[in-house]
Formats: sequence, C-alpha cells, structure tokens
Amino acid sequence: MLPRGFFAGSSLQVAAELLGCVLEHDTAAGRVAVQLSEVEAYEGMADPASHAYRGQTARNAVMFGPPGHTYVYFTYGMHFCVNLVCGPVGTPSAVLLRAGQVIEGAPLAAERRLARRRPAGRGLAGRAGAAAPAERELAERELAERELAERELAERERAGRERAGRELARGPARLCQALGIDRALDGADVCDPASSLRIRPGPLPADASPLPAVSRGPRVGVSSAADRPWRFWLTGDPTVSDYRPYVPRARPKAVSPSAGEGGTMGR
Repeated sequence: MLPRGFFAGSSLQVAAELLGCVLEHDTAAGRVAVQLSEVEAYEGMADPASHAYRGQTARNAVMFGPPGHTYVYFTYGMHFCVNLVCGPVGTPSAVLLRAGQVIEGAPLAAERRLARRRPAGRGLAGRAGAAAPAERELAERELAERELAERELAERERAGRERAGRELARGPARLCQALGIDRALDGADVCDPASSLRIRPGPLPADASPLPAVSRGPRVGVSSAADRPWRFWLTGDPTVSDYRPYVPRARPKAVSPSAGEGGTMGR
C-alpha cells in the first residue's frame, strides 16, 4: 500500500504522483483494480472550486481529517465521485480521481457498467400447433425479431467488454461505478492493508521503457477558478476523459434531499 506519508503534502504535490497508482476494491462479488490515468487537485479553503471552500460541514468533514482517506460525494442526483484527502489534519485539500484503466476484474466492472437486460422470450408452445397460418407466421416473425434483438444485445455487451480498457473507468462517475464505490465508503482508509478499498503503487513497465509523460491543464466542468491548471493526466493515455469547460444550465435540476450536491468538486 502507499504509506500515509505519501499524502502528507498538498493536493498539488500529490496529484501527479498518483498517476499510475492502482486503486483496488474487494467486495463479495470480487476485486476490481483501476490504474489511475487522470486526476484533479482541489486546495480546500484556498480554492473556490472545492467543496471545502466555505468551511467544514457534515458532508465534507472527511476532507478536514487525516490524509489517506476517501471523500466520496453524490452529484447531480445520480453519480458518485471519489477523492483522496491530502495534507495535515485541518487542511482540506484532496485529489479527485477522474479516470483510469481497469487492470483486474474487468468482467465485474463491465457488469456494473452495462445494463444486462434481455428481452423476455415467449415460446411458441401452445400456439403453433393448431394456430391459423397467419398466426403462425406472426409468431415466427416475433420470435425472429426477439432472437435478432438478443443477438444485437449480446454484440453490444461483447463490444462493451472489449472497450473495458478505455471506457469502463473513463470519467469520475464511471470510475466509481466500475469499482463499486458509493457513500458507504466515505472515509475509507486507503493506506490500511485491511481496508476493502486500498491504493498501491502501480507496476513498472516490464520492458524497462520510460514512464509516460504527465500533462496538466484546466479542470473539467468547474465554474470557479476554471483557469487553474490543476488537472493532471498521463499524456496520450486513451482512458483520459474528454475536456469539457463549465457550461451553465438553462434551469436548475432537482436533486435528492439527502444530496444537494453538484458539479465535480466545484459548486
């Protein structure tokens, strides 16, 4: 595991060092591990885009605690995002984990990501024997259409599994879905080997090739301090999410009463 001292510095110091590290989560269904390719730094009360900018609340309390713990929040009433807390106690900086490559447990990650709904089949038993020719033709056509739909669904699922290396954890919400992370893991200690959610150094290239270069630029979708180049990613990595600047909504959307949360780490 990464030692707690790894997270002792500010988010800006820690963010780039997290690239290439592996976040893994053990559940009853199995283990999924993601090698990080994209992160964003948030600097607490010095950063208008941070959830901690206005001080401590029940929602962001973990950010004010010891480093090496997770801050998990719910956004837009539908997605979870996970951050790793940095710096000393009382200094609420954190790194949002934006994207990565699934390197273990891809089938389980795909099950979590893809809807596995198959059309309910209705056999011809009790219909075909004494049915009129027109009815038999209609039943056979319906069966052929269902079989085609099932083949198309199976093909989409196969294509989805093949895209696992690029799409399964591409973006902060997908990363949490692939890993099975929700608010129950808020405050998890990723430096504890006994924790179900842990972070470890990534594997070095087997052929001794140089490590990928690191790029940096503006954060995605934040409405405040949008020009700060506090997003870091592995240059050329296909799992890095697309950059999208903040665009104000035409009208506010309702969120669940327990959430009241939106944006990336911004408000």
